[in-house]
Amino acid sequence: MSAVGSILTNTGALSALNSIATTSQTNNALQSELASGLSINSPADNPAGYITAQGFTSQLNGLTQATSNANQGVSLLQTAQSAIGQQIGVVQQLNSIAVQAANGTQTPAESQSLQTLVGQLTSQVTTIASQTQFNNINLLDGTFSGVQFQVGANEGQTLNLSIGNTTAANIGMYSTAKGSAFTNASSGLVSAAGAFTGAAVTITGPTGGSGGFTTTATESAAAIAKAANNISGKTGVQAQATNSVTYNVAASANGGIKFALQASGSGSNYGGKISVNASSLSEVVSQINQQTSTSGVIASSASGKLTLTQDAGQNIKFSSAGTATTAGAGGTVTSAAGHLAATGDVQQGQVQFQSSAAFTVSGSAKLAGATSLTSLASINVGTTAGANNAINVIKYALAGLNNQGGQLGAVQQRLTANINNLNTTSTNVTTALGVVQDANIPQVANKLTQATIQAQSGVAALKNSTQLQQSYLSLLP
Repeated sequence: MSAVGSILTNTGALSALNSIATTSQTNNALQSELASGLSINSPADNPAGYITAQGFTSQLNGLTQATSNANQGVSLLQTAQSAIGQQIGVVQQLNSIAVQAANGTQTPAESQSLQTLVGQLTSQVTTIASQTQFNNINLLDGTFSGVQFQVGANEGQTLNLSIGNTTAANIGMYSTAKGSAFTNASSGLVSAAGAFTGAAVTITGPTGGSGGFTTTATESAAAIAKAANNISGKTGVQAQATNSVTYNVAASANGGIKFALQASGSGSNYGGKISVNASSLSEVVSQINQQTSTSGVIASSASGKLTLTQDAGQNIKFSSAGTATTAGAGGTVTSAAGHLAATGDVQQGQVQFQSSAAFTVSGSAKLAGATSLTSLASINVGTTAGANNAINVIKYALAGLNNQGGQLGAVQQRLTANINNLNTTSTNVTTALGVVQDANIPQVANKLTQATIQAQSGVAALKNSTQLQQSYLSLLP
C-alpha cells in the first residue's frame, strides 16, 4: 500500500494498469481464436496441444495423398482391364474363325483367306498390348513389373503390382512334349521312348498351386490324363491324352499280314478284339477302320508305314484272336525302335500337360519335362489340323487373358477397400485434430464478453484512482 497522502505513488492506478494489460492480452487471444476458429494459433498457446495437432496434421496430409495415390492406381487398373477386354473380344473372333476353318467344307482358297484374317487379328492383339499406356507408362507389354503403389501414410504401407505380357507372341498354350511308350508284357523289351513307370507325380501350376497322383507301369495315357484333370482345380494345369504310334509292317513269305488287337481302358464302350488278315498295307488299314466301332482303334498309312491311333488315349493291346491268328503271326509289325509286336504288347500312348502359363511336372521321367509356349501369333488355320490346334491354343490364350483380367480386378478391389479405409481413418483423425485445436466458439465468445467487461472496468478503476491525488493538490497554498 502506498504512503498515506502521497501524490507520487498511486497503487490503485498501478493495479488498474496491470489488470488492463492482462485483460488486453486475454482479449487479443480470444479475438484470435474467434477469427481463426482455432484454440492453438502458435506453440505458445498450448505447447503440448501444438505438438499433438502437428502429428495429426502430418498424418492427415499423408492419408490425403495416399488416397490420391490409390485412386490413381484404380484408374491405371481400369485402363489395363479395358484393354484386356478389347483383346479378349479379338481372341473370341479368332476362336470363331478357327472353328470355321476346322470344318472340312472349306476350300484351300477360303482357308487361306481365313488365315490372312487370323494374321490381322493376332497383330491387333499385339497392337493393343504395345500401345496401352497410363501416364506414358506401358501396361501390357511385360515391362510393368514390380511397380509399387504407396497406399498408406507411413513407410511400408505399399502394394506391389505386375502385369504380364499380353502380346500375341506371349500368350497361348504352355505344354510339355508328348511322351510316348510301348512295352512288351512278355519279354520286358520296350521301344526307345520307354514304358510308363509307376511313380508319384507332382504338378505345380502357374500360380503355385500343386497336386499329385500316382501312376502304374501299365496305365493308359487316358487314365493318367484323368488323374491330372481331377486336380486341375488346384494346379490350373490340364492334361490331354492321345495314343498314336507308327509301325513298320512287313508281309510274310506267302504275302500275308496277320495280327489281332483291341483298345483297353476303364469306362470305355469299346475294346472288343478284332483280327486283321490282309495281303497289303492298304487292306490292313481298311480292315481296322471297318471295325473301329468294335476296337476303338483307327488306322492310317503313309510312306509304307502303319499308324495306329486311339483318340481317347486308351491302351492298344496286341492279342490273340483265335487258334489260327496270333499277334505277329503272318508278317511282322515292328516299332520304330525295332521291337517286334507280340501277344501282350501294349501301346500306351502320349500325355501332354497344358496350361495358360508356365508350370512344372515332376516325379516321373516319362511325364516330366520343360514347358514350351505355342503362341497365339503362331496359329495357322490354313489346314484342318492347324485349325484344330489353333482352337486349343486360343482356348488357353483366352484363359490367360481372363486370368490376368481377374487378377487386376482383385487388385482393384483391394485398392477400393483401401480407399474406403483411408477415408474412414481420415475422418476419425480429422475429428481428433478438431478436439485438440478447434476453438469452442460459444465458450470463447462468453470469455471475450467477460474480458471486454473487465477491460472497461479496469479503465474505470484507473480513472477513479487519480481522484484522491487530485484532492491532495487542493491542500497546496
